[in-house]
Amino acid sequence: MPNMDPKKCPMPSQEADVRNKNFNEVALGYTKEMAVTEAQRCLNCKNKPCVAGCPVAIDIPGFVGKVAEEDFEGAFEVLSRQTSLPAVCGRVCPQESQCEMLCVRGIKHEPVGIGRLERFVADWKMESGGELPAVPPSNGRKVAVIGAGPAGLTAAGDLAKKGYKVTIFEALHKAGGVLVYGIPEFRLPKAIVQKEIDNLKALGVDVETNMVIGKVLTIDELFEMGYEAIFVGSGAGLPKFMNIPGESLNGVFSANEFLTRINLMGAWQENSRTPVMKARRVAVVGGGNVAMDAARCAKRLGAEEVTIVYRRGMEELPARAEEVEHAEEEGIIFKTLTAPTEVLGDESGKVIGMTCVKFELGEPDDSGRRRPVQVPGSEFTMDIDAMIMSIGTSPNPLIRSTTPGLEAQKWGGLIADDAGKTTRDGVWAGGDAVTGAATVILAMGAGKEAAAAIDEYIQAK
Repeated sequence: MPNMDPKKCPMPSQEADVRNKNFNEVALGYTKEMAVTEAQRCLNCKNKPCVAGCPVAIDIPGFVGKVAEEDFEGAFEVLSRQTSLPAVCGRVCPQESQCEMLCVRGIKHEPVGIGRLERFVADWKMESGGELPAVPPSNGRKVAVIGAGPAGLTAAGDLAKKGYKVTIFEALHKAGGVLVYGIPEFRLPKAIVQKEIDNLKALGVDVETNMVIGKVLTIDELFEMGYEAIFVGSGAGLPKFMNIPGESLNGVFSANEFLTRINLMGAWQENSRTPVMKARRVAVVGGGNVAMDAARCAKRLGAEEVTIVYRRGMEELPARAEEVEHAEEEGIIFKTLTAPTEVLGDESGKVIGMTCVKFELGEPDDSGRRRPVQVPGSEFTMDIDAMIMSIGTSPNPLIRSTTPGLEAQKWGGLIADDAGKTTRDGVWAGGDAVTGAATVILAMGAGKEAAAAIDEYIQAK
């Protein structure tokens, strides 16, 4: 008999006034008892609507049913058929707009906590130990993957399971992509990411770091080295700015730089070799998950006042509802229907404030969201000593500029079909390198699609 409790089992977490002063994980995870209780809320629907909302098509009722039976090993086995990064997805995937949105329990009450259960199963497996996955039998073929982010890791894992010898070429000194440089420790502990990568290495995947493709090696040279296909999952790490006066002042950061310094280089630690500026009043421009991450990091670095400045309203914020809720609980201020027009500095070139204007919402634009319309005479000034720009990113042009035949959209994303096939024969691409900045799970879905297409391409040779 299913558990008909209308609400999800609450997720234990650190208290807001404690966690906003440390970088430890906010959500503490389910106990075994909590996980079983929550899993028993699943109705095991015949048509499995939740699966249709998962970009990597996990058998959700299958793994949830195993949890309900307290067969956690069986649950992990079901998860592993479709995802190489369950501990990551369980933490950062926007389940509320994907699998959980289609959950039948969510029609009248709260949906099953699918993401929380996925996290529980992955964490249980890591804590219980056991043998690492065995290297599958080799098929004698080689594939190169550019970028060790979620798209590249997923493509590499799926291809390795099919017997390919896969080498990942990562530009930074550590594998993980946005999982290690973008998402903060308090949302996704780096030890979790490393364990997921270790599992891939156990499958025979090689990871070469400090390999900037387009500089150290080109795609043409990778083909000459015997790789029969190449997957480009290099992400979108080129930050965008507003091009307003004062953006070059000391104290203006891109969210990418700010988060990379903190997450990848440990700038929040007292003995950091690459410290980041600790400001008193910080403005974060933007309303997505990256903006929430930057604001919450600034608060943890000791800022007295951190303000999200966003030109639309609270209802239009693109960030996950959970991230907005956590930010509000931690004391982040939201100044919506507002945008900066100039960054102000002192004689030494340091940020001291910014001029802003107010907006009201008009008719919907092409994105379906109501268009912001400036309110005449609404200018005002905010006192700040740091500004973090979080208004989007685009793919780095290095790979496309050094690869003949590899075409891109005007805004920089590589041109690729639904399976990730690009305009260059033997080259596939996926994730943010194609779509621009999006979610981890969508990047993983693209990596999975491309891996299947690469396998079909090579086998047909």
